[in-house]
Amino acid sequence: MANRTRDIPIQFFVTAEEKKMIRKKMILSRTANMGAYLRKMAIDGIIVNTDTTYLEKQFYEMHKIGVNVNQLARLANSTGAVAPEEMKELKGMIKEIWHILRSSASNLQ
Repeated sequence: MANRTRDIPIQFFVTAEEKKMIRKKMILSRTANMGAYLRKMAIDGIIVNTDTTYLEKQFYEMHKIGVNVNQLARLANSTGAVAPEEMKELKGMIKEIWHILRSSASNLQ
């Protein structure tokens, strides 16, 4: 032990499921030594941080539209009829939801 080049221990705890996942990835990387795999990932591994603030804004807008659609649906269920203007408004809201979804999909590509 006195001749070790790596003489500083680092320890951390994992669940049984996390250990299985680590082992699976280790095997896929064709590394037989857990210490070597964990060292390589800690030093050379890449963590990708993604800015999702634009999605949060879109989800908020979609939520507001959904509340409006729900109000129209309640009105239609309570009265049994929907006025043509309300139906036109509902269709516009649905088109707006599709527009938001399409722009989200194009931002992900």
